[in-house]
Amino acid sequence: MNIDFHYYATYCAAFLAGYTHEEALEICYSAQLVDNCSRTFLSRIKGPSAAATTQLQLELMSARTDLIGLQDITRIWASFHFLPRDLKAVRKHCSRRYMNKYRLICGPNGSLLKETVELASGKSLQAAGLAMHILADTWAHRYFAGTPSLAINNTTYHFFEVMPDGSEYQIRFKHSPSAPDEPETHTYVSSIFQYNENSIMNLGHGRAGHLPDYSFVKYKYLPAWADYDEVLKDNPSDYLHAFAQMVYAFRYLRGDTEQFETDTYAFDVIEPFRERIEKILNTRQTDSCDDWRNFGTELSGCGVEAFDLEKYQQEYIEADKDNKNATFLGKFILAALAQKSMVTNRIFKSGNPLAGLSADYSERGFVGIKDFVELIEVLNPIGAIEIKDE
Repeated sequence: MNIDFHYYATYCAAFLAGYTHEEALEICYSAQLVDNCSRTFLSRIKGPSAAATTQLQLELMSARTDLIGLQDITRIWASFHFLPRDLKAVRKHCSRRYMNKYRLICGPNGSLLKETVELASGKSLQAAGLAMHILADTWAHRYFAGTPSLAINNTTYHFFEVMPDGSEYQIRFKHSPSAPDEPETHTYVSSIFQYNENSIMNLGHGRAGHLPDYSFVKYKYLPAWADYDEVLKDNPSDYLHAFAQMVYAFRYLRGDTEQFETDTYAFDVIEPFRERIEKILNTRQTDSCDDWRNFGTELSGCGVEAFDLEKYQQEYIEADKDNKNATFLGKFILAALAQKSMVTNRIFKSGNPLAGLSADYSERGFVGIKDFVELIEVLNPIGAIEIKDE
């Protein structure tokens, strides 16, 4: 998803769920910050690099692609953008190596989503916003995995957009980073094809470019993980469910409901506005910021300020060590560390090595999300893990 949904639509969902204008602004800022909190950003504010929730293109271009580097990439993208739906998924006649990647395929309403939302309960508004970014992305990034994999994430010539009238048009992908996407010609910018299974070009939905991030598109394609059976992705429907599920999740986080259940949506709350929401979602445009912003302004009667990455930086930089955690960015960083640790630990405990070794967050704090080498150095002296040569 793009800033139009993660920032402005999240503001609307938070306000509809009962948060005040000021609270909704803090929440949607945190939701969008997930797409901006890179190691470069954290270095600028002198924050912990382990709290990175994304990687810039330049960071990815220089990223290691050996086992340790791939584990680092997976920890970030699986934790915050491609939350695995089923870590115990089973397929017949598959190698263990392939199965490990197959189990990282993203999708809504998995057990990790429930844990993600529950982890934010009773925590900060920043934690709520971070959780909503992840929840929304389970719908947008459905069928792709947050680990480099040609077998899982590749696209082929058989990739068609299905129009509202039922007509179909072949989608053409091209690699031209400076060129815009062209919905009117069904042409979208994507990553370069690489035969290397573990190339960063095969991370997430890079092979499909920004196409999965647009709410208006409905497409079908032949992914290898589905045995080349045709899979239909209906973004207008998925994005509507994402919005309604965010409202429901927000009401849980506010304490209006006692439990968060998957596959549950606040359609009753959004019903008076459903036609307006569906119109925004179905409009063929690559940027819906103005539409969502106007909707949010009408809901609250207050202007929704634009996202400003520098807004909270100085507060964090100037805070002394004992008070950094109380700042806006400090609270976001704590939420990011907790989320990455939880997801990494669940992947590790499932027997999947793609996110590296992990210690249980509840027992050992944040050590589970440290870089692989650092984790060994931290845990091995106390006998928490046994390192074996293979």
